[in-house]
Amino acid sequence: MIQEVIKFVVDILKVPAILVGLIAMVGLLAQRKSFTDTVKGTVKTILGFLVLGGGATVLVSAITPLGLMFEQAFKLQGIIPNNEAIVSMAMDKYGTATALIMAFGMVANIVVARFTCLKYIFLTGHHTFYMACMISIILTVAGFEGWQLVFTGSLVLGLIMAFFPALAQPQMRKITGNNDVAFGHFGTLGYVLAGWLGCAFGKGSRSTEEMNLPKNLSFLRDSSISISLTMMIIYLILAIFAGPEYIQANLSKGDNYLVYAIIEAITFAAGVFIILQGVRLILAEIVPAFTGFSEKLVPNAKPALDCPVVFPYAPNAVLIGFLFSFLGGLVGLFVLGQLNAVLILPGVVPHFFCGATAGVFGNAMGGRRGAMLGAFANGLLVTFLPVLLLPILGSLGFSSNTTFSDVDFCGVGIILGYMAEWFNKDIIMGIFIAIFALLVVHNALTKPKQDKE
Repeated sequence: MIQEVIKFVVDILKVPAILVGLIAMVGLLAQRKSFTDTVKGTVKTILGFLVLGGGATVLVSAITPLGLMFEQAFKLQGIIPNNEAIVSMAMDKYGTATALIMAFGMVANIVVARFTCLKYIFLTGHHTFYMACMISIILTVAGFEGWQLVFTGSLVLGLIMAFFPALAQPQMRKITGNNDVAFGHFGTLGYVLAGWLGCAFGKGSRSTEEMNLPKNLSFLRDSSISISLTMMIIYLILAIFAGPEYIQANLSKGDNYLVYAIIEAITFAAGVFIILQGVRLILAEIVPAFTGFSEKLVPNAKPALDCPVVFPYAPNAVLIGFLFSFLGGLVGLFVLGQLNAVLILPGVVPHFFCGATAGVFGNAMGGRRGAMLGAFANGLLVTFLPVLLLPILGSLGFSSNTTFSDVDFCGVGIILGYMAEWFNKDIIMGIFIAIFALLVVHNALTKPKQDKE
């Protein structure tokens, strides 16, 4: 019965729409809003996330064939990092530990935000679930069990959920122009690197959103049109190289392969358009509602939202980021081939979401040059970090046919993996308790100064 209750709670928390809808409802109730306003705000928040999820589904359905055409065209074989695949492999053995660490990790996130200077509540449910799974695997192999496993895993997850949004917040302020919303997606190391590269090399570079075009090309200022046309060229080239026989037999259900490529390219742009509308709807509701939540539980806390939250601020950088991240993946693939290492194929889904986000961060800090360099660097990270993570997962008993894709999963996994190799469980638990204690002391010592200011 207890396991079924925990499973039900985790199933709710894994759904971003429900999780953020509940947060919005608590915030509206805390502000003593009327019944009408509470229902309206809660439903519109859930609606916004469903629109966002629907756009992501449309986009993934259109972009997946692009990866298949790429593999067919160039006859490549290797590993495509995939979070969902490796988590599904782990659920039979580590499902209960993952559920408990996720549930109590979210509580730990609120505690960390309440008593330290890391005032961020991480609201990307599926990434929380994936990170909880990876933490449960590594800590279990390190010898943790029972309450120590749940306690240490939850504390680690709670610290991570507050740390990464704090790391990204200075650049998020630059992107959004305010301090209302934080960033909650476990590819943050790549995005922050993109912003740093933008600062270092993008001085004087104009924004991706500034395009001086002749009047007869002014329609390209519409991001939906420019994305459609750009992706149309890419899809058509890959369709020609993959060949009509392969596409019509495996992808298009007999439809003409060029027509199929054109429709999928425009469907890709439609997915991006839907995502942008969903983000705007979410931001209009969650920020005011979260004010009430944070005032009651965690003063000055900010909601950390999924990566598409930054897409509306630079739609052109979204496309540039995807293309240059994918290019970085290709360069990384070539280097791995020269080194006779495991080949990490550039998966178009992680390169789109992570690359597009890196493009937005790079553009905010360094214009077009920052978007291109930052996304390219992100593509290299998405290629090389999984190679470093593979031996650790292999030593934990996982086959080497898949691995985690996003940068933070790889970074945290590598650090925890080496800690599990070098230290015993008591030292590991002591390290994370000490980190939390130091953050609490630091917050207590700096709070009087903040109050005076």
